[in-house]
Amino acid sequence: MFRTIPVRQVSLSRALATHATVNAVPTSPRPSIRHDWRQEEIQSIYETPLMELVFRAASVHRLHQDPSKIQLCTLMNIKTGGCTEDCSYCSQSSRYSTPTKASRLVDLEPVLEAARKAKENGSTRFCMGAAWRDLAGRKRGFERILEMVRQVRGMGMEVCTTLGMLSPEQARQLKEAGLTAYNHNLDTSREFYPKVITTRSYDDRLGTISAVRDAGISVCSGGILGLGESDSDRIGLIYEVSNMPEHPESFPVNALVPIEGTPLEKNDRVAHHTLLRTIATARITMPQTIIRLAAGRQTLSEAEQAMCFMAGANAVFTGEQMLTTPCSPWDEDKAMMSRWGLEGMRSFEQTGVAMKEGPRLEAVPDSPKSESTVAQAA
Repeated sequence: MFRTIPVRQVSLSRALATHATVNAVPTSPRPSIRHDWRQEEIQSIYETPLMELVFRAASVHRLHQDPSKIQLCTLMNIKTGGCTEDCSYCSQSSRYSTPTKASRLVDLEPVLEAARKAKENGSTRFCMGAAWRDLAGRKRGFERILEMVRQVRGMGMEVCTTLGMLSPEQARQLKEAGLTAYNHNLDTSREFYPKVITTRSYDDRLGTISAVRDAGISVCSGGILGLGESDSDRIGLIYEVSNMPEHPESFPVNALVPIEGTPLEKNDRVAHHTLLRTIATARITMPQTIIRLAAGRQTLSEAEQAMCFMAGANAVFTGEQMLTTPCSPWDEDKAMMSRWGLEGMRSFEQTGVAMKEGPRLEAVPDSPKSESTVAQAA
């Protein structure tokens, strides 16, 4: 009386729209990298409704970066305080009475010990900062720093320094010693800059960045939020770096940590949504750049940090201390990354950095190029 009708079984399971497969290959082509952004274009991006902006930035991030990878960097202050500059945010300026006390350039061995500890804890970039305006009259100190660079580079780590203004010859010597990247932040927009610093011009900073880039060193240049700047100044900062002939290899985003004794000691904490907008806009305009959550990260909750990484940030400073402000410890960061399903980048994993390293990269254990060389030999 009844007939059995064969039914074709169809799988009704589907991936949640909120879940992205980490290793999925994007089906849409990557847009070209632009260096001709107009300020009004960047303003339009920055002012996009926040959730839409974060979604757009996350989409760009996945086209150009591995969203499962975070670069772990450790920063060491190798020469504290006594700086002649008048940067309003900095406790290392000799012009202000702050808790930071001046000290001499550290010896080689403490630096190597700190670098070894950083590497053991998973950091792949070791950064060294000295509170100087420039290297004039510091020949012996510079020679010691060059040896620091050589030896840390010999550990298979990426090496970054921030030493103030550089001449083209000094940049060349740092490159020859094995320096991977040089940090020289623009801090803010050209228009707001004179309200923060008067002892060094915006063009002075751009000149050092040009010398670094011309020497074949990766440029690390970003800004500080919470200086008293407006949205237009944050847009202006991104306009400057996104129109450089070569985008910075990394763009640090610092949230001001007000320090007693500095002119900005009473500034309010920067709003989280401002941090998000800056990160997302930088990610969209500079898709291949590493965006680093830097100073002030320890004031963010885990949920706030997660939103920053969703918006395109993919590097942190981790360890015991930054230059003069607190840092999130390695253990806390590794536990947090484990909860998120993230892992640390290897040294020289970023394509732009690997290209600048050239043949020297083949001698670095565990580097992408050395592994490729071994595979070809096999």
